[in-house]
Amino acid sequence: MNDDSPIIIEHGDNIDASVIWLHGLGADGSDFVPVVRELGLPASLQIRFIFPHAPVRPITINQGYRMRGWYDITSLDIANRDDEAGIMESAQILNRVCEEQINSGIAARRIIFAGFSQGGAIALYAGLRFPQQLGGIMALSTYLPMAERTVDEASDANRDTPIFMAHGLQDDIVAYPFGEHSREQLKQLGHNVEWHTYPMGHSVCMEEIQAISHWLLGVLGQN
Repeated sequence: MNDDSPIIIEHGDNIDASVIWLHGLGADGSDFVPVVRELGLPASLQIRFIFPHAPVRPITINQGYRMRGWYDITSLDIANRDDEAGIMESAQILNRVCEEQINSGIAARRIIFAGFSQGGAIALYAGLRFPQQLGGIMALSTYLPMAERTVDEASDANRDTPIFMAHGLQDDIVAYPFGEHSREQLKQLGHNVEWHTYPMGHSVCMEEIQAISHWLLGVLGQN
């Protein structure tokens, strides 16, 4: 095992579902590990949480400083200046982790693509295009990247996949209007979006974690 191996937390002994959770820019896979306990999931829900680490890359907006990032950021106008190559590369990373779970015996419909900020953008991009039906897509404090291509590239298998989106009203990193506009784009394309807002900045709050727990129970509890 090397330093880039994903962090894996198992909730239960008879795992039949997986949540693949991608961190934000400059963090690593450990960032959301504490949330597993905070979700307060019942013992009946047997989930493997997988927290991959993004590749280390130069980030233009940070003067080229190298840090973990799923793709490059060149401007705060992030939703309109996509690093297409980086996004597609990281989507393949997420897809490979998902395929490993499927090969281990977890059904695709029991797998959630999740992420915060950059990680949430990759979860949306990859999840909407994944060729098998997923259990759900969770996108926190983020936006829909390469939105204009979604209508042509989205997989029919995930047209009805539940999508959980949440955003801070005072977010000054991924501006709130980016998230709101992405929600509307997805709804106009017919996707099933559950939308939450919170009086916070670019972060996650306890009320949001409770909403995520409820959503996970809904999409995985009875599948």
